[in-house]
Amino acid sequence: MKSAVVAVVGRPSAGKSTLVNALCGAKVSIVSPVPQTTRNRVRGILTAEESQLVFIDTPGFHLSSKKINTYMTGIVASTLDEVDIVLYVVDGSRQPGEEEKAISEAVCKAGKPVVICLNKKDSAGEAWSQTREGARASLPDAALFEVSARTGEGLEALRGKLQELSPAGEQMYPADYYTDQTPEFRISEIVREKVTLATREEVPHAVYVRIEDVEMRDDGETLWARGFICVERESQKGIIVGKGGDKIRSIVREAQEELSEIFPWTVKLDMRVKVDREWRKRDPLLKKMIR
Repeated sequence: MKSAVVAVVGRPSAGKSTLVNALCGAKVSIVSPVPQTTRNRVRGILTAEESQLVFIDTPGFHLSSKKINTYMTGIVASTLDEVDIVLYVVDGSRQPGEEEKAISEAVCKAGKPVVICLNKKDSAGEAWSQTREGARASLPDAALFEVSARTGEGLEALRGKLQELSPAGEQMYPADYYTDQTPEFRISEIVREKVTLATREEVPHAVYVRIEDVEMRDDGETLWARGFICVERESQKGIIVGKGGDKIRSIVREAQEELSEIFPWTVKLDMRVKVDREWRKRDPLLKKMIR
């Protein structure tokens, strides 16, 4: 039996979360077109007959002095120290950025086996060849796979390489697990995904979701959760609530529908929108949220 913990790292919007979901065959991480949707380490588990891979989806590596970005970059650095293999995801559809150099240096410093995943082959353009050669030059000893997480192209070979590099070891999770997330975390993430998709560029980075209570109803078939969608300004609260409350009702309805498919119960949500000014500057909250 082989088993390995795999850090999935890369720039924002490289397709890391989509890749983890595709590799695990289930929705592990939330996905949106907005950069830096992933804020936490999210585990996805792939169990085969003779191996188990535990993927840790990490926030996008972004060079910024903002406090929240510093915390997320720190998460990436600490994850590299704790894993067996590094899966470095590169967006092959765009030119390399400054972050690529910083990520390559961090990956080299970690001293772990590295696999480069050149992603978004389905939308490869003029930048593809240059980005591929840049990735090869920065990590010449790493195996490189050209894939499309969206279509599934190249994923089987990538899985095989990760399994080949895995050390001998027992399973870390039962075979039927595809993630180890708590119900509270899954609910908060799905709600945040729906908020992000509903508001796009208007408020996503100013939002966090806090779940206060989760309980099973007496019928044994309904999971009920109460919580808050928190924003920084009154104007952002109005955007999420919408005219006559139409947008928040739509967000809650879509989240309930998806959560009811994820869990073996019907999920009902009571979500309120509240203002929590300058939350992105508060260390105690960020330490609790980003881990």
